Amino acid sequence: MIYLQNGVSDVIFTRIMVCDTLKQAWDRLKEEFQGSDKTRQQQLINLRRDFENLRMKESETIKQYVDRIMATVNNIRILGDDSDKMIVEKVITILPEKYESKISSLEVLRDLSAIPLTELINAFYT
Repeated sequence: MIYLQNGVSDVIFTRIMVCDTLKQAWDRLKEEFQGSDKTRQQQLINLRRDFENLRMKESETIKQYVDRIMATVNNIRILGDDSDKMIVEKVITILPEKYESKISSLEVLRDLSAIPLTELINAFYT
């Protein structure tokens, strides 16, 4: 309990100082900062919708596009959903036509359903 109390600011500490056990303190912090299961589920639905609506702009670089995707994906991961395959598919399917040749060459070299996201991104950076 001391480690948890030392790891939070004084303002947050006042919220958990009345808790008798570490579990009570942790549950109180979790409820306050993550919300209820229903709230997290709704946030996850909204983030997935945002993710599905992401499109690469013609004036945008791969890095800028991936940064926007990763911002949304990281928020999805925080809520407990981790699906790299979905992200890779999204990046591949939404890229403009000018990247078709790069995608085709990647398909020849690798199984795109199993390629790690970082490797895909690095391939497009080059």
